[in-house]
Amino acid sequence: MRAGPSQEEVRRHNLGTLLRYVHVHGATSRAELTSRLGLNRSTIGALTAELTTAGLVSEAAPRETGRAGRPSLVVRPESSRVYAYALSIEVDRLRAARVGLGGRILDRRETDRPRGMQVLDAVQPLAEFVREMRAGVPDDDTRYVGTGVAVAGMVRRVDGMVRLAPTIGWVEEPVGAALRASLGDVGRLTLGNHADVSALVEHSRGAAAGCDNVIYLYGDVGVGAGIIADGRRVAGHGGYGGEVGHMVVNPYGRECSCGSRGCWETEIGEYALLKHAGRESQSGREAVLGVVEAAMRGDSQAQFAVRQVGEWLGFGVGNLVNIFNPEAVIFGGTLRDVYLVAAAQIRSRLTAIALPACREHIRLRTPELGNDAALIGAAELAFEHLLEDPLLS
Repeated sequence: MRAGPSQEEVRRHNLGTLLRYVHVHGATSRAELTSRLGLNRSTIGALTAELTTAGLVSEAAPRETGRAGRPSLVVRPESSRVYAYALSIEVDRLRAARVGLGGRILDRRETDRPRGMQVLDAVQPLAEFVREMRAGVPDDDTRYVGTGVAVAGMVRRVDGMVRLAPTIGWVEEPVGAALRASLGDVGRLTLGNHADVSALVEHSRGAAAGCDNVIYLYGDVGVGAGIIADGRRVAGHGGYGGEVGHMVVNPYGRECSCGSRGCWETEIGEYALLKHAGRESQSGREAVLGVVEAAMRGDSQAQFAVRQVGEWLGFGVGNLVNIFNPEAVIFGGTLRDVYLVAAAQIRSRLTAIALPACREHIRLRTPELGNDAALIGAAELAFEHLLEDPLLS
């Protein structure tokens, strides 16, 4: 018979649970922690004292209270002292941020990424961003926990190999190794898929907070999804799940960058929208926004383009709703802009395709964290080991 957890294991688990709660929810009173975590007041007091000594949280009286008697101390994450670096490799942009415990962005950098840029050329500006941000960090009393990287492609988490990122133009590229070589003393480096990490933070602290079954769709040239089922990410064998953009919806459609034909992203991605709008020579987010804005002004061809993409977007979402039965579907990236114009059409197509029992409760939303979702999500990759065991150095 297996022995139960030791007192030390229980203590470390409780420390992680408390720190994670404050990390996600922000400043929280001891009284609320006692209620939410199901622990007694003395245990909460001992745990917060230990986390305070470790420099991970601080405690202070609430700034305002309308209640008589001694107010409950408020526990806050030490966002300015405990931090991670977050990097995001996207189709048209390279972004970097220093993110404090609690998901607070302390510093950020961004540059354009010309399409066709190779791995080493992309890694160098990201490494320079980290060096610039590091120079601005106070030398004393801070704690760096690691670096997380979000990539718009299929990532092998164990070593940071990007197996396939057709919209970026990378196949079997050792991005993790290249970053380690450029960053030097990077410490713990973790890579993940852009849509996956965005889904995780929208689920924990964004538009899908309180929902345990969520689909986060991210679109630019391609389309990917982060899928949360019963509160856990659906990764699949190897961690490559969620490539919904390569779900074939039109076998007689256009050839996809992956080599197949009629993938969903060929009908709802950037190229499809611009082609329908007669703007094939353009590319990038600004071009997509141009079509959306033209449609809102009444331009007939732009409206036609939005309708076409909206039809296929609703078609694919309807199928995903039947398969995964989510509570919420979030439209991120350029799909957010299309959704805002074509929401009624998307909902109509979804209603026609999805089973009543699967769609009757569905909520269609845009990201609450906006474009910061990928950066905050990348930082979560770095914070995870700290939240699992706060006293593990």
